Amino acid sequence: MSGTRLSFQALRHRFLWRQRAPIGPGEIRRTERWLATARVSLAISALVAIRIDPAEIRYSFWAYGLLAFYIAQGVVIILLLRRREESTAWFRRLVHAGDIVWPALISLFATGQANPFFLFLVFVLAAAAYRWGVWETVATAASAVLLLWLESFAFRLGFFAWVDRLLLRYHLPPLGVQATDFEPKRLFMLSIYLLVMGLLLGYLAEQQKQLRAEKAVIARILGKVRVEAGLSGTLQEIVGELLVMYHAGRALIASQEAGRARVYVGEMLLRNNEPTFFRWLDPSPSDRETYLFEYPAETSYAWRNGSRGENFMLLELDRAGQKLPAKSSAFLDPLARRHAFSKVMTVSFIFGKEWWGRIFFLDPSLTGEIKEELRFLQELVRQIGPAVYNVYLLRRLRLRAGALERARFARELHVGAVQSLIAVEMQVDVLRRQSVKSESVTEELGRIQGLLREEVLKLRELMQQMKSLDVDSRKLIGFLVDTVERFQRETGITARFSSDLEQPDMPQPVCRELTRIVQESLVNVRKHSRARAVAVRLSARNGNWTLVIEDDGCGFPFSGRLSQTELDSLGRGPLVIKERVRVIAGELTIESTPGQGSRLEISVPQKPVAAYG
Repeated sequence: MSGTRLSFQALRHRFLWRQRAPIGPGEIRRTERWLATARVSLAISALVAIRIDPAEIRYSFWAYGLLAFYIAQGVVIILLLRRREESTAWFRRLVHAGDIVWPALISLFATGQANPFFLFLVFVLAAAAYRWGVWETVATAASAVLLLWLESFAFRLGFFAWVDRLLLRYHLPPLGVQATDFEPKRLFMLSIYLLVMGLLLGYLAEQQKQLRAEKAVIARILGKVRVEAGLSGTLQEIVGELLVMYHAGRALIASQEAGRARVYVGEMLLRNNEPTFFRWLDPSPSDRETYLFEYPAETSYAWRNGSRGENFMLLELDRAGQKLPAKSSAFLDPLARRHAFSKVMTVSFIFGKEWWGRIFFLDPSLTGEIKEELRFLQELVRQIGPAVYNVYLLRRLRLRAGALERARFARELHVGAVQSLIAVEMQVDVLRRQSVKSESVTEELGRIQGLLREEVLKLRELMQQMKSLDVDSRKLIGFLVDTVERFQRETGITARFSSDLEQPDMPQPVCRELTRIVQESLVNVRKHSRARAVAVRLSARNGNWTLVIEDDGCGFPFSGRLSQTELDSLGRGPLVIKERVRVIAGELTIESTPGQGSRLEISVPQKPVAAYG
């Protein structure tokens, strides 16, 4: 764990170095040019002030000379910055060293907070804060204080009196320095003032730079949100940036849509400091307990404790960014069993009432204080969340538009192609009945009639799949009755539906998926089972809704009763039905007797609506 504050340097390292976007030389050159201009302006202002009241420096010739030299130095620096393409670090340090020495020298002629040269000491502190950070500014203040105390000792040793005598010997004006202003008491107060001011200026400047760096990070990541990339493409870009920024080994996104039980889990890895492609993982019945467990914290950081590393230490923050009391880390055990890690950082997100989830960064490398890192991640997700949510809403809008277009196309099929095929089938049937004298022609016409009937059935099944279902608990029983009766009319297979429920209190997503399961099961019965009869039953018992589809056909290519887990491990069972059962957090069981028939049983827990989203 790092014990230092999240500094601007850490953010700059994270954002600029890791993102391959170093600070441009133009920005540094503009900063130095601005400081040089401020230096010249300040010196000219001081020169004007002492021309108005020369008594401030006791009419010292040397004070005027120092001011003129300082102005000339500032002009030369401005000219150099205009001609040079970039400003090197050594150049900036040299200029800054001159800025420290010069105020100490000019202070020999007039000291104290009321003199016109005191602002030069403030300027050098502000320049250090602007260039670097808090500790560099404090070091600048300490250097200036050290120089002032050295000058005070020089007064006590008579150095400046010796220089005055030397100047008079060569008929030059004396220095005119004021020894009384370097008394220890006054100098001590000035020293404390400079040190405190350096600390405050450095702290405020570093805070400002940290905010600028954070905004730069957020703006950079917001630029990755593109509508044309879609939801998966947007997540690929954003999570990839965060993965590199935190230098984590793996990133996981677990999300869930309102009204659905399935948890979608995506993964990205960091290899050779480059993120891999974003990929969705196969669903698992334990995804909700592993990734979307009940958790009061919005952001958290956990790390292995002790030499054996069996338990995790936790730092958790609520929505307000406040630290939560320590609690057991047992909820991380399922995640640790599925993905090996020693450290994990998590942040939750929620978009409206339709989409929520959690992001995991496994084994991140944090450069600052953990609490500040978590708060920054929290703010980052809040800032980019609305943009990602807009992409999500646009995706849903496109899906809805696609459903409407498919429904229109299904209506056109029904009015056009299906009716035409039925008419052709009827004409073939008439020809078959009239051609009783030729047995071969009758058989061929019968075969063509069968093909036409099969194509009509396939088109109708396709039309059913293309239509968007608007089925809720009030319409469910009637819709299933119509589906089973239509299946019997169109296929000639005996089919019946029974239910002991008048109006089940069932969430709409469950109603929709159960209806699709019945449609898919009846299609499989017609295509593969060679059954003569099929029965569909819907009931409620033991806290579950139970749907049973049973036929007397050829059965599945196995004998016995298999659960959904066994079906997955053996690679058996209808894939579409298994996937729809997972979506509603149900359990599928298939009982098969080859040559005698099969029985599909789907059990769905009667959870509140919140459980499905």
